[in-house]
Amino acid sequence: MANVLVTGGAGFIGSNLCQALVERGERVRVLDDLSTGKLSNLAAVEGRVTFIRGSVSDAEAVKLGVAGVDVVFHLGAIPSVARSVADPVSTDRANILGTLQVLLAARDAGVRRVVFASSSSVYGETETLPKIETMTPEPASPYALSKLAGEHYCAIFSKLYGLSTVALRFFNIFGPRQDPSSQYSGVIAIFISKILQGSRATIHGDGEQSRDFTYVDNAIATILAAAESQEGNGDAINVGCGERHSVNELYQTIREIGGSPIEPIYGPARAGDVRHSQADLTRARIMLGYEPAVTFEEGLRRTFEYYERQGAG
Repeated sequence: MANVLVTGGAGFIGSNLCQALVERGERVRVLDDLSTGKLSNLAAVEGRVTFIRGSVSDAEAVKLGVAGVDVVFHLGAIPSVARSVADPVSTDRANILGTLQVLLAARDAGVRRVVFASSSSVYGETETLPKIETMTPEPASPYALSKLAGEHYCAIFSKLYGLSTVALRFFNIFGPRQDPSSQYSGVIAIFISKILQGSRATIHGDGEQSRDFTYVDNAIATILAAAESQEGNGDAINVGCGERHSVNELYQTIREIGGSPIEPIYGPARAGDVRHSQADLTRARIMLGYEPAVTFEEGLRRTFEYYERQGAG
C-alpha cells in the first residue's frame, strides 16, 4: 500500500484514476481547486480519499499535498485548447507554473515518481502519422505549448535533481465524468448529451479531422503502469489506441448507438485545432507493457450508457 497524490483528482481522468487507486488499496490524497473539477466526481470514493482544496500554482497547497507521498500523479491543469486561445495567461499559470510547483515540492519531499499528464497536442500539425515521440513537437496553441513546457520541466528535474518522472501524452481520452455542459468539454460527451436530448450537435469544420479517441480505462491502465515502472525516466510516452476516426465517423457511431435520426450542424473550424492525430504505441508497449484493452466502439457504448444512466439528456 502506497501513499499517493492526485492533482486534479476531482476532474474527469483524475476521478477515474482515484477510483482505480482506491480499489487497489492505495491511500489517496487529492489536490484540486475545483475550477474545472467537481466534488461529485469523487462520490464513488467519498470517505476513502483525503481532499485538499487548492491550486497547483499555490506552492503552500502543493507542499501540503505532497508531504509523505510516494507517487504524484500530476493531472491538475486547465485542459482546453479553446480556453487557452481565449485566455493564455490562465493556462500558463495553471499548466506551466503549476507543474513547476509540483516538481519542486516532489523533489523536496523525496517523492519516488511523478507521472505527468501531457497531451498529443504537443505534436501540432506535423503531417507524419502516426505520431512518434521522437518527432519534433510543433505546438499550435498555448495549451499545447504549456504541456510541452511541462514535459521539459519533468526531463530537467530528472537530469538535474534525480527526481524520477515520466510524461504521458494522452490522445483524446473520453469516458464517464466528462462534463458535457462545458463549452470546453470533450466532443464525445457533448455529442452524447445532444443525442440524449434529441437536439442537433455542432461539428466544427468539415468533420473530416481525425483523432485517436481513447477510452479512459486504457489511460488509467497506462498511468498505473507508468507509476510502477522504472522505465521512461524523463521521457514522454504516447497513450492512445493506435488508430484514428474522423469526427463525422464518431458522430455517426454515437448516433447509431443511441438510435437517433438527427443529423449534425456544421460550423466554423476552431482556432488551434490540429487536423489529424494518431498515436504510435511502440514506446508504450516496450516500456510499460501497454496494450489498449477497450476498443473505440466498446468505449463509446460504455460512455453512452453512463450518460444515459446519469440522465445527461
